[in-house]
Amino acid sequence: MSTSIKNGSRKNINDRPHIFYDGYWIRYYAPPPETLSAKRDLLVMLTRRTFHHTEPGINTPGSKVESARLSFISEQDPAKKRVNAAMLAGALFNRATDIFTSIVDLESKGIAVNQDNNLMLECSACFEEALELGKQVRHPSGHEGVDELWGEPFKVFTHSIANYYDSRYVKISQTMRAIDEVAQRIVDAFESVPCFHATGVTVRAFARAARIETELMKSDPDFFKNWPEFVTLKEKIKAFEPDSQHGLSALARLQLQKGARLLGEGADLISYMSGVRVPMPKSKRHFLQSLEQFDLDCQGVGLRSGITPL
Repeated sequence: MSTSIKNGSRKNINDRPHIFYDGYWIRYYAPPPETLSAKRDLLVMLTRRTFHHTEPGINTPGSKVESARLSFISEQDPAKKRVNAAMLAGALFNRATDIFTSIVDLESKGIAVNQDNNLMLECSACFEEALELGKQVRHPSGHEGVDELWGEPFKVFTHSIANYYDSRYVKISQTMRAIDEVAQRIVDAFESVPCFHATGVTVRAFARAARIETELMKSDPDFFKNWPEFVTLKEKIKAFEPDSQHGLSALARLQLQKGARLLGEGADLISYMSGVRVPMPKSKRHFLQSLEQFDLDCQGVGLRSGITPL
């Protein structure tokens, strides 16, 4: 990693503009003009993206805030109450976006709405409450909450579009680092297990495609090149079956099956991180702990190269 390049530095790589943040050159996209209509469009896009990457059933219409709140308050079962909190967060999220859209419509008709207007204050309050309740929202996979993703629309509302873009690059660099760490640990865990030797090259290629997927906007023409590679590499990893050697014990064969499942889980985790563009530290930590246990178990059943079972 270079320590001499300043964050925010820019240059073209392969005729594509890039910006540097925390060790990574990231595809650069110029922010749109700082207008209410541009901010509205960004909010709508982020709202759609957020619900796409969170658990189903919580995209509650903004008109249902009161009903969602009543259900949340009255629910006593902790597990159900978490879901009700997520549903209320979704309703507040949508109401805030609805209000801001109405504000932009008023502005387009020449009706100015000041920051201390009741509509603007209500919009801010909805975003703030949704942000707090968003800690209860989970990823569709059931993994940890993705409240960093959930907070992006609120960040757009409270900051300039340019500041939001800067924070996006910081988060992308953190996600890229997490992807690289998970990929390298996968390679380290499997490279000395002969039945998994062929996976290292594929995992590294997948991590590269995942980093590109993290930085690309879907409107970028390069998306049509990278997405097929990203998908097919993931499919290859998840379909991998270790070639069992003759003379392996029953425990060793079970360990190979566990390794194949773990390899697929790693591909899923990298895919999730690149999709939400956040490093998902809790999920990453749990997966790396599973890799460490796999490594110890492989030693115990003699699957490591040059290791004799106890």
